[in-house]
Amino acid sequence: MSDSSPVRPAAPVLDVWCELQCPDCRDALDDLRVLRARYGDRLELRLRHFPLDKHRHAFAAAQAAEEAAEQGQGWAYVEAVLANVAELDRRGEPFLVDVARELGLDAEEFDTALIDGRHILIVDADQAEGKAIGVTGTPAYVIGGERLDGGKSQEGLRERVEEIADRLLAEGA
Repeated sequence: MSDSSPVRPAAPVLDVWCELQCPDCRDALDDLRVLRARYGDRLELRLRHFPLDKHRHAFAAAQAAEEAAEQGQGWAYVEAVLANVAELDRRGEPFLVDVARELGLDAEEFDTALIDGRHILIVDADQAEGKAIGVTGTPAYVIGGERLDGGKSQEGLRERVEEIADRLLAEGA
């Protein structure tokens, strides 16, 4: 028996290479909100981790974001941490746990995840993939096989992502 219902094409993917202690990533949040509002589930936004060596709490923050995603609040957590980059810089891991608590997540589980390193492999894999495709700073975006560097300037970047997303959606229709 065959199913005659139309198959919906997979949504185009926008990989967002981000670092949660990065002021440029904080500035990119507005563009990401606009893209999420405009496309909804027609565009899959995927957070990819690219902690930079110059930010000492970035690797822990990436692991914390993975724990937040596991607890169902990945983007809310990312936005809350990025909104307070200076506080993360000043307080480090205790701040990451406090943000989890404020969002109603299991703060004890966050603390444990940061200690036992259960999300390290995901962060390492994202970083390795980023390096392999030429990501050198954050934010960086990959959509439709094209890499866009937002670390130099956000100017015109959202419009370029929209052009590519619109083209991909039209091709998939």
